[in-house]
Formats: sequence, C-alpha cells, structure tokens
Amino acid sequence: MPKFLCLQRSLPSTATSGGDKPSPAQMQEMYAKFGAWQEKFKDRMVDMGGKLGGGQLVTVPGADGPFTEVKELCGGYMIVEADSIEGAIEVAQECPGLIRPGSGCEVIEIETP
Repeated sequence: MPKFLCLQRSLPSTATSGGDKPSPAQMQEMYAKFGAWQEKFKDRMVDMGGKLGGGQLVTVPGADGPFTEVKELCGGYMIVEADSIEGAIEVAQECPGLIRPGSGCEVIEIETP
C-alpha cells in the first residue's frame, strides 16, 4: 500500500496564528478528539511523527544565505498508508489541530522503487 508524508506547514496568511491559549478544559477536549482520531485511523498510521525540533541546513561550501529555517516552515510530520492520495488527505483533514489558521498540511506520496 502506498505511503504518504504529511507535513504540517506554515502558510503565508493574513490570519493570525496566535490568539488566546486554550483553557485546560479545551485542551482535554482536544486530546480526546485526537485520541479518537488516532483510534479511527490506527490501521493507516506508519509513523505518528511529531513536532520537529532544531536542525541545520547542509549545503555545498560557499552557498549564499540567509536561509529560512525548517522549523519556520514545517511544524511536524506523520506518515500514513492509504490506497490513494485522497485517502491520505482524508486522514490529514480529520486530524484535530493539524489544519488551522496559519497552517496547513502538505500530503506527498513517498515513491519507492
């Protein structure tokens, strides 16, 4: 079955990505929704991935910068199995918190020989 990389990305937008932090009750509700989503799609999850930390761009010597840091572009990832890209998009669209104002999810097929 094909595998797909789902990258949570920052989007150029006029929408505010900040705002008030959720209350403890709202956080509990979000975790419950996330747990239900994980259970629903557990047979399609290859790697739940997670939030990305620090890193470093590796380039050829003399490459001219400045370069955008990956953490500014990509907030996290997961790898899912699906029969088609539409199936992988369904998993991503239903993930609580993955797609929100200021961010989206890029779904990319992982091609194997």
